[in-house]
Order: sequence, then structure tokens, then C-alpha cells
Amino acid sequence: MVSLKNKQNIYVAKKVIDLEIEALKRLKNKINSSFNDAVEAIVNCKSKVVLSGVGKSGLIASKIAATLSSVGTPSFYLSASDSSHGDLGSLSKKDVLILISYSGKTNELKNIIQYANRNKILLIGIMSKKDSLLYKASDIKLLTPEVNEAGGIVPTSSTTTQLALGDALAISSMKIKKFSNLDFKKVHPAGNLGAQLKTVEDLMVTGSKIPFVNEKTRMSVALKILSQKKLGFLVVRNNKNKTLGIITDGQIRRINQSSKDIKFLMTKEVMTKNPLGVDKDSLAAKALSIMNNKKITSLCVYDKKNKTKTIGVIHIHMILNSNIT
Repeated sequence: MVSLKNKQNIYVAKKVIDLEIEALKRLKNKINSSFNDAVEAIVNCKSKVVLSGVGKSGLIASKIAATLSSVGTPSFYLSASDSSHGDLGSLSKKDVLILISYSGKTNELKNIIQYANRNKILLIGIMSKKDSLLYKASDIKLLTPEVNEAGGIVPTSSTTTQLALGDALAISSMKIKKFSNLDFKKVHPAGNLGAQLKTVEDLMVTGSKIPFVNEKTRMSVALKILSQKKLGFLVVRNNKNKTLGIITDGQIRRINQSSKDIKFLMTKEVMTKNPLGVDKDSLAAKALSIMNNKKITSLCVYDKKNKTKTIGVIHIHMILNSNIT
């Protein structure tokens, strides 16, 4: 049985969520041309996007700054209280300043607002009241709705709308900048995201480690190279370094089981022509998928500018050892 206390908890949880959903619906209806102006200001910023706020709004500002930085817009959080004790010096005229305050009347923001106006720093204000100092001082005004807070006074619905608006600004800016998966990977090198976004280039073998052989090389020599490189395959190319084929240890075993003496054959007589390849900028997960679908264990790697030249090779074990699933 569910106790009365537990039922009350569930009721409160759903009530909080309902209030925040309603707040988000109101926010959606308030999105207008000012939002476009804010996105353009962020995208065209030649320096940094600086965010600040007080209390819970300050925490939201910090999170939005982190999100913007993660999708290609250099941003940081500036403490409103610390800004009045020297940190205003971190602001420059080329910056874009975003101030967040539900009421727009928070006293701690007065100094930073005045500094921005005095130095002609573009100010984007996020607030809910038109009669506030922040609204009047902002170059771009993003109005959030007046909402019912859960519990009556605790910042909940208001901070939810602020966070959602910040996410919308970040994603819109990202789309305009054409911030790609590769760009995302560069600023997220660690953790699960970093692993999932690793490219073939991150893992491939290059240079002298590639098991190259010439098309006219005798297999007696090629077998020694196969043993030295320890990758289980050879990449066959011509005198112009054009990739012609691939020889796997599986092929060699099958030929050895026949009556032919493989040592006297040339590599071009043994190779599988037109081997599968993958672009160096492809996700390693894509390369793994190709290998699984084709039931092979290795791929030649090329630059899309020249698909006939192998610049690296990747083996299935290289991908699996990188914790990419």
C-alpha cells in the first residue's frame, strides 16, 4: 500500500512539474524578434560572452556560460558581487554581456549594469518585469514570463524558464556557426562523449607503421613485412602510391592450403582489389559498423581529397580498445 505521506509526495512532485511546464509554455509564447537579435549578437561577438546573475539566477548564468562554451562560443560566468570588487576589469568593449534576473531589480546588478552602459558593452537582459532597471538598461531585452513558483517563493519555475532560454540561445548560435560533431569532440575530449566522438584519425596507424607493399613485391618478402607490422594484413600499392588492394592473413592461409607456393607469387596476384576504405574524419563508431557489416577486421584510411591514397589503417581492435560501443 502507498501511504498518505507517499501520496502527498507524489502529488507535490507532479504539481511542481505542472507549474514548470506551464511556465515553459508561457516562455514559448514570448519568443520574438528580440531572440533573433540576441542570437546574432552572440554569433557576431568578436570576444567573449559574459554571463552574470545573483542567487539562483547566478547559478543558471553559470550553467548557460558552460553550455555556450561547449558549443563554440567562448563564455564565462562573472560573479555579480565580485564584479563590484575589481572583477569588472575582466569585461572588454568587444564582449557581449548577458545579465539574468527574474525581477530585473536586483541591487547587486546595478554596478555591472552601469559599467556596461558607460563603456558601451552590448547588454542582453533576461528578466520578467518591464519596469525594472535591467529592462530599461538592456540593449536587447529578453522577457521571461511572470510565473507561479513551486512552494510559493522558491525560485523554481522562473529558473526553469531562464535555463530553457539559455539553452535555446546556445543551440541557435551553434546551428548558425555550423558547429559540427568534430568541433564538439575537440572541446569534449574526455568521458563517454569524448569516446563516442572519436574519429578514425584519432585511432589509426600512420607512417612507417602502415604495412605497405608494392604490387610487384614477391610474397616471400611481403610475408616478412606482414610479420613485422603485426596487423594481420598488407596494403598493396603501385609506384605512384595509389592503393590497389589488400592482403589479409586469412587469404594467405587459404592459398597455402592449395597447391600453389605463395612465396613465388607477386602481391598483385594475391591481393583483393579495391579494398574498403573510410575517411579520416569519420567517427570511429562508423568504421566499426562498416567492419561488422562487411565481416572484416581492418580498413584503409584516406583523406576525402584523394581516396586512392592510403594515409592510415585502422584495425577493429583499435576501436574496441577505445571503449567505443
